[in-house]
Amino acid sequence: MATVELRFSALPEHVRTARLVAAAVARRAGVDEAVLDEVRLAVGEACSRAVGLHQSHDITAPVKVALIEDEKQFSIEVGDEAPHAVVGGDTPGDADNGDAEMEEDEMGLAVISGLVDDVEVSAGKNGGLIRMTWPATPPAVAAV
Repeated sequence: MATVELRFSALPEHVRTARLVAAAVARRAGVDEAVLDEVRLAVGEACSRAVGLHQSHDITAPVKVALIEDEKQFSIEVGDEAPHAVVGGDTPGDADNGDAEMEEDEMGLAVISGLVDDVEVSAGKNGGLIRMTWPATPPAVAAV
């Protein structure tokens, strides 16, 4: 299992770089060319969401992206360190901005779910993680 890790400051201008790196690694991992646009869009959405959460909560920690090549699948994990609402708990942030922030968050997750068939979202008071997975067929290794 090969993994590429990327960390970047929570600035919108770095999202494009994350998208380009994700597409390059996905191509190398054997993700179908027809799906690469979906990979780029989903990673862009997940990274933009993480950047927005970091900025709205004044978090200086970097956004984390892991690109994981397995034998028959390719996964991308985008992690943030923003506090998220916990089931049965309060929504973090101020009350005036909480509803709008939650609505924007749900919209971003809906876009990602529309682009990727296999999505797992986990969140808690110490941050969140979006894991997206696509089938991959590793390129055949040429015999020397």
